[in-house]
Amino acid sequence: MGPKGRKSAKSPPIFSHEFIIQNHEDIVSCIAMVFIVGLMFQVTSPFATKFIALQHNVTIENENEPPVFLYTNGIQDLCVIFFYFLICIVIHAIVQEFVIDKINKKMHRSKTRHSRFTESGQLLVFYLTSVAWGGHIIFRENILTNISSLWENYPEGHTQMAFMYKFFFITQISYWLHTFPELYFQKVRKEDWPARIQYAVLYLVFITTAYVTNLTRVALVLLVIHYTVEAVVHASRLLHFADKTEMAAKGFLLFNVLFTLARLSTIVLSVLTFWFGLARSENPGLDLATGNFNTYLVRVNCLAGICLLQAWMMWHFITYHLRRMREQAALKPAPKKAAPAKKDKKPKEKKSKKQLDEDVSELPEVDQNTKKQLRQRK
Repeated sequence: MGPKGRKSAKSPPIFSHEFIIQNHEDIVSCIAMVFIVGLMFQVTSPFATKFIALQHNVTIENENEPPVFLYTNGIQDLCVIFFYFLICIVIHAIVQEFVIDKINKKMHRSKTRHSRFTESGQLLVFYLTSVAWGGHIIFRENILTNISSLWENYPEGHTQMAFMYKFFFITQISYWLHTFPELYFQKVRKEDWPARIQYAVLYLVFITTAYVTNLTRVALVLLVIHYTVEAVVHASRLLHFADKTEMAAKGFLLFNVLFTLARLSTIVLSVLTFWFGLARSENPGLDLATGNFNTYLVRVNCLAGICLLQAWMMWHFITYHLRRMREQAALKPAPKKAAPAKKDKKPKEKKSKKQLDEDVSELPEVDQNTKKQLRQRK
């Protein structure tokens, strides 16, 4: 018999909700391993390769130089996106178990703060990784030193991508897709679902549209700008939850400045690219064979969508700060009304012994003796 006081922990029934939630990383890992094991056999290798390796590759051979391997977009990218969607779930579980949960146990926060800390921690890891990765691609493509490369030589110079360049966008789409099952796996409260679904859908629409229309260069720059600002605000939130109030206040102040600059720079780059740059080589109609989407209708819709999104974000930013100002003003105690001025009453000055003697001397003789007797008794 076992020692008293100990209860045997019963595992939940197989295929129950609790069982899937507790073991979802193992289940997803097994599904991903099926594709990896498929590479080892000649029969299944072509099928597994479509899910693991990037598809639609183009080889450019030059004389006296090694061949260059580039990639384009296509329908087979859906298989690759599905596989890395599974990998994102596994990585999410690893970061949650070995980093975020250990920090949460030390902090002992409420369930609400625990959920928000988890969300900010996961997003901070993703944003920092994406900023470093995207910044490296921008540096290699020399986009900062040549802004006109955002629209020049479209579509010939934009349809073919290097390996890391295409893999970046595949990963972006896979990550934002994996946020939907994570709402179930992480037991996110139903009240928090609309906000998380909203920004995940916006990211998917923006990134997928840029990937399909071969407008990945401008999308890459705008994503790096936006992710940098988001990394600052989520780092500040983590400091706030860790009770580092002074550092968190400085972080939020930096976020307020960067947020406004990011919205302005996004609109400027979008106008330069869609209104002025691509207008020079405008195509009268869509050319799906060459991947040319540079028509007036597509450009105007892309520009309007980006500008409306920036205006919507700025509107929420302004209304949030106005609400904060009203809340802080309501918490301040109301100033007390000044009491009506009263006439200053001069305090009665104590008379000296000499003055008292002079007052007594002015009384009649009988009263003088009485007054002196009373003084002696006191």
